[in-house]
Parts: sequence; structure tokens; C-alpha cells
Amino acid sequence: MQTECSAALFEFEPVESRRVAAAFDGGAVTSDAGVLLLGRADQGIGLTRRLAGCFRDGRSADQVEHRVETMLAQRVFGIALGYEDLIDHDELRHDPAIGATVGRLTPRSPRSAPLAGKSTLNRLEHAPTGEPSRYHKISHDGAAIERLFVDFFLEAHTAPPPRIVLDLDATDDPIHGRQEGRFFHGYYGGYCYLPLYVFCGRHLLVAKLRPANLDASAGAVEELARVVGQIRARWPAVEIVLRADSGFARDALMSWCEANRVEYVFGLARNRRLEPMIADDLEAARAASLASGAAARRFKELRYRTLDSWSCERRVVAKAEHTPEGRNPRFVVTSLADDPRALYEDLYCARGEMENRIKECQLDLFADRTSAATMRANQLRLWLASMAYVLLEALRRIGLAGTQLAQATCGTIRLKLLKIGALVRISVRRVKLAMASGCPFQNEWRTAYHALAR
Repeated sequence: MQTECSAALFEFEPVESRRVAAAFDGGAVTSDAGVLLLGRADQGIGLTRRLAGCFRDGRSADQVEHRVETMLAQRVFGIALGYEDLIDHDELRHDPAIGATVGRLTPRSPRSAPLAGKSTLNRLEHAPTGEPSRYHKISHDGAAIERLFVDFFLEAHTAPPPRIVLDLDATDDPIHGRQEGRFFHGYYGGYCYLPLYVFCGRHLLVAKLRPANLDASAGAVEELARVVGQIRARWPAVEIVLRADSGFARDALMSWCEANRVEYVFGLARNRRLEPMIADDLEAARAASLASGAAARRFKELRYRTLDSWSCERRVVAKAEHTPEGRNPRFVVTSLADDPRALYEDLYCARGEMENRIKECQLDLFADRTSAATMRANQLRLWLASMAYVLLEALRRIGLAGTQLAQATCGTIRLKLLKIGALVRISVRRVKLAMASGCPFQNEWRTAYHALAR
């Protein structure tokens, strides 16, 4: 008898006398069942609902098929799930798990899909600022979006902390086309944008896109004035400390801090005037290093003023270090009166953790996917990726506290909790996602679900 075969069936080597075959006939299946947790986190902090409030929709209500809130949820969830390109949404608009999470399973007409496709989302990302126009029916309020980041940070605390440390940093965002604001940056060795980030621990407060022909600190005073004012309106007694590398040790920023009761500790580039001030300490560190065969360091406090760029003399803490590879002097300028060693080792060096947060935004959440023609559209893309970070941080902070994933990166959370295969069964009464029984992180998923529900 002839064996049963099908052109749609793929045969593999048998296992334990059993045939192994595969076919694309599983029905409604998703690889993103964990998006349900994102939906719970979104409901908990109201991210997409409040983000939609920063947009103005000038379309005729009776002609609208995809609401702004639904499109924003689709885009932010898609980034969190690892879909960086708009073209991905031509398939994702049929995904039942994402549809169930954003509240749209049934298309308006038989010829359309439940969710928006790439062209519709592209028009959203090119929404202008200000009022909607004839050709751009949806617009956005950039200032309202910027305030929203700080609101999420404030609401993450049940009580005002006595002290917060705001980390500032600039990084490169490579661009490969002829985008608006395209400039060559000598330090990074390529054409790029130079976005400004401000974090407080794991909380993202500022993601500002800038051209690369600027100083690293350009615009920092304006951004910090806005952020600090918003924080102090809610927490008037909180002590605020700014922390950044030597690119921010600028007189304008330090003078603003001194005039507004904001402390600071900034790296300070070594130079021919600073190094001779710690020559004796460097020599003592060299002798100690040679004697022990290990690194040795000494700390010294200085009073220092640049020849012409600073308006006054300021406190500088110097680290005179000698390692087996040679001497390694470092300097920071600060308004704080802390012990020099503690200020450098415990406070300033901790700023390196911010770079891990930037890596999460750019590597895990595609914040550097700024390929639109205009800076306005690329800024909106950066904000959407940043909102995906805020959403995953809420999932991590609220849902994963006390679990082995409490300190996991956004990429790890996506891999372990969001990318779960499931068979989707849709009936008149319910939508059931039958997730893979062999998922190794069921306990963490269950913990996150109950924590977010509370």
C-alpha cells in the first residue's frame, strides 16, 4: 500500500520507531504569550492610556478604525517583544495574543486586520507636534511626553526618598542614511546622533535626541531645570545629586546647580596643571604598588579653578593610583563635602551602572533605530522605545521583586517570560492561551501575574 503523504508535511528521521513530521497546520498559535504580562503592567501604571493623552487625534470619529491608544500599545508592546521594525506589524496585526492584550480581536471590516499595519503605524510615528493638520490628522505634544517620564518615576515611590542621584550621560546613536541632523562625531568615528539620557537608578527620566555637532552637556541645564522642578513640586525636601563624567563638568551646569540647591559630582579630565598637584601622592602610590605587586591608591582634596572657563574655584577630589601597568590619576569636581575616598569609590564610580541601562535601551529595545528622515520622527521613535523600557521596568520592579529575575535585563525578561509559545483558542465566551507546559519559568510568570494583579 502506498504511504500517506502530503506536500505540506515535512518528514524527519524517526525516533524510537515513531515517525517525526511537521506541518504548518497548528491553527492560531503565538510565540508571544507573555505579552499578557505586559498588558497587566500597562494597566497597573496606565502607560499607553496616558501616553495616548499626549496625542491629538483630528480624524473623524466615525471613520477611525485604529484608535491612537491601540496603535501606541501595539507599537510599545511590539518593541518590548523584540520587533524593532514597523514591517513586522504586517504579520503582528493578526497575532491573537497581542490583539487580546490591546483589546482588539475583530477587524472592523472583512478586508482589514484587527490591528494596524506598518503604513498606519508609520503615519503615527511621523505625527507632527502642535495641532493636527489637513495631511497629518494625528499630532503629539512633546513636552507632555517628557513630563510623563518623570511622572512615572515619581509614582514608583510610595514615599519621598531623602536623597536621589540623577545620572546624566550622552551616547552615540549611529545613523547610516541622510537623516536630518546628521553630523560626523570625531570621538565615535562616524555619523550619529548624540542623545542625552537621565536615569535615577533604573528609572528613565530623559531621552532627548540631539545632533552630534554639540557638546555632550548641551541642553543639560534646560532638561534638568524641567526635571528638578517637576520632582521638587512633588518632593520639596528631597536632596538631589547630579552625577556624570567629565563631559558635563561645565561652568554653566555647575553654576546652575549651585544656584538651585542641587549637589553634583562630575568627572574632571586630567591636565598639566592638575597632575603636578598630586605628584607626591602618585610617587607614594608607586612605591606602595612596587612593594606589594598590586595596585595602590591615595586620595587628596584640592581647590582648583580653570584658567578661563570656570567662574569660581571649586572642590576637586584626586585619586593618585599606581597599578602594575603604570600610573592612573583620576579627578572629580564636586559640591559635596563627603570623605574623598567614599565620594570617589562609593558615589562617583557607581555611575557606571547607568551605562548598563543605556545598553538595555539601545541593544534590547532598539532605541537607536532612528532611520526616519526627520529628527521629529526619530525623537518620537526614541520615546516609544523608552516607553517600552519604562513598561518592562515596571514589570521587573512590581512583578519580579524577590524572584531570580529581579535584576534581569530587559532582554532576559523578554526571553524568559514574554517569548512563550501558546495555542490560542477563541470562542464566544473566552480567549484561552494554552501556554507551553515545559516553560521553565512558570513560577516566575505566576508570581509576576499575581503581583501585577495586586
